[in-house]
Amino acid sequence: MLLKDKEKSTYKEDVVREKPLRSVVKSISWRIIGTLDTILISWVITGKLALAFSIGSVELVTKMVLYFFHERVWNSIKWGK
Repeated sequence: MLLKDKEKSTYKEDVVREKPLRSVVKSISWRIIGTLDTILISWVITGKLALAFSIGSVELVTKMVLYFFHERVWNSIKWGK
C-alpha cells in the first residue's frame, strides 16, 4: 500500500468516526482562545476590564453553541469526503 493511499483511508476513517463529544471538546478549546482574544480586544477598545470580561463571557457561550451546530452540519455534508 502506498503512503498516499494509507493517508487517504485514515483521513476518511477520522471523518466518518467523529462523534458529537469531539465537536464539543473542539468548540471548548477553540472558544477559550477566541474568548481571550475578544476580552483583550474589548479591553483595548473600552479601557474597562470588567466590561471586557462581560463581553467575553457572552461571546464565549454564543459562539460555542454556534460552532457546535456548524460542526454537526458540516459533518452531515457529503461534499469533499
